[in-house]
Amino acid sequence: MAGPVRLCVTNQKGGVGKTTVAINLAGALNELGRDVLFVDLDPQGNATEGLGLLEAYDAEPPSLLDALIDPADVAASALIRSHPEMDILPSNVDMNAADASLAQSPDGERRLESVLESVEADYDVVVVDCPPYLGMLTDNALVATANLIIPALAEPTSKRSLELLFDYVGALELEYDIQIEPRALVANRIENTKEADHMLEWFEDALPDVPLYRIRKRVALQRAFTDGSSVFDVEEHVDMQTVFLEMAEMLDSTVDSPEVPA
Repeated sequence: MAGPVRLCVTNQKGGVGKTTVAINLAGALNELGRDVLFVDLDPQGNATEGLGLLEAYDAEPPSLLDALIDPADVAASALIRSHPEMDILPSNVDMNAADASLAQSPDGERRLESVLESVEADYDVVVVDCPPYLGMLTDNALVATANLIIPALAEPTSKRSLELLFDYVGALELEYDIQIEPRALVANRIENTKEADHMLEWFEDALPDVPLYRIRKRVALQRAFTDGSSVFDVEEHVDMQTVFLEMAEMLDSTVDSPEVPA
């Protein structure tokens, strides 16, 4: 039996607009008619807050952390919140202890996989927003999804961050005997500068087999985030909607769903 497509959005470099990309990709997939589960795996809870669920971030246990530590004891389905565009498995302030807690388990890198298997039957796509650093939570996302969406800024610092990310992914593939596919590179917050033009060329040369999507810097993206939605749930037209839809259509047509136990 095939499960939903699983995608994770990650870059260990902070400040690249990772959460904005994740939310708008989820919104684009919803626009295509897909039922989307959004998982906020970031202890900072930016996506949870950005989708209007600040009270969930501050809520008392049980939380996503409890579901990750003991998936058999805590029903993750009870933690899911509704949103007009997607369902959300929110982060929580307790997630700040997740890396240390999961490191104590011999299968700590596979707990998200168990959580997803318990809740994803009603969805077509799962989008996981990762923390802006490498560690147990990002390991969980990469192992559980095996499909990588990489937001990056069109600036020279991205060269080193991408090199580190791919080295890290390669090590995980060897350790767990899996294949993690880079599905899209999102050049985010692009401005009209020569430096940005040079970096866009570098992205295409360095990763010729990974589709590159160009997201120009737009205030409307931040306005939508502040309003608790993607750019697909606001009244104003935003030209970057087209780019997110192109990425969603590509992923929808090319990424295979994993086989899950019947």
